[in-house]
Amino acid sequence: MARYKAVVSYDGSSYGGWQKQLNTTSIQEVIEQALAKMHKHDVAIVASGRTDAGVHAIAQVFHFDSEMRIQEKHWIKALNSLLPKDIRIQSVKQVTEAFHARFDAIGKRYDYLISNDILNPFKENYMAKDAHKLDVAYMQECATVLIGTHDFTSFTSNKIDPRKPRVKTITRLEVLQEKDHVHMIFEGNGFLRYMVRMLSQTLIEAGKHRITKADIKKMLEAKDKHACRYKAVPQGLYLVRVDYADDEEQN
Repeated sequence: MARYKAVVSYDGSSYGGWQKQLNTTSIQEVIEQALAKMHKHDVAIVASGRTDAGVHAIAQVFHFDSEMRIQEKHWIKALNSLLPKDIRIQSVKQVTEAFHARFDAIGKRYDYLISNDILNPFKENYMAKDAHKLDVAYMQECATVLIGTHDFTSFTSNKIDPRKPRVKTITRLEVLQEKDHVHMIFEGNGFLRYMVRMLSQTLIEAGKHRITKADIKKMLEAKDKHACRYKAVPQGLYLVRVDYADDEEQN
């Protein structure tokens, strides 16, 4: 039995998120079905973390165990032939049995995109839409409050698992004005459920001058799950990269 690390890109528009659940189709379910067809038995996969319904991934990482010894290029070809076009395997490589896609991750990058072009139907599933012209410079100023190591209890789901630490480190938070949209980049050692979406909408509200930098600081310092009432729509969110120590060793 060998363990494999896979990188997958997907358009989350048609799915109920990464994790298997009742009454909706998930990314995990579809990939496991493809692996089951290859193996003639069930094969479980473990991801670096879940993404919500409508959220996209450029490079989600998962691992699985298999008795099949196939070259990387053949894994990619075989799996993609069984997967829908909105889920594409980018790479598969054999790793040690100790590798764990979730527990070994040391960092992640998420991007969030906001378009001012609210009448463009081709952006409907791939960017948040907002008719307001956002003050990007002020959004970046407000973002400085959030960079560093903090307890992000105020920016996570109402369902808080007491076993999971809520102190996270954001190493990079940039707000950029692109040609036709605003682009936010979040990099850190990990993110809580809904954290990036809640931070994104908070910064969007600051960009509309509806809240201030001081308001955001108060939200953060409150460490209260009711302190922030903002959460951005999932369509603008992308999981861009998952970092592992072995990636750094190979560079």
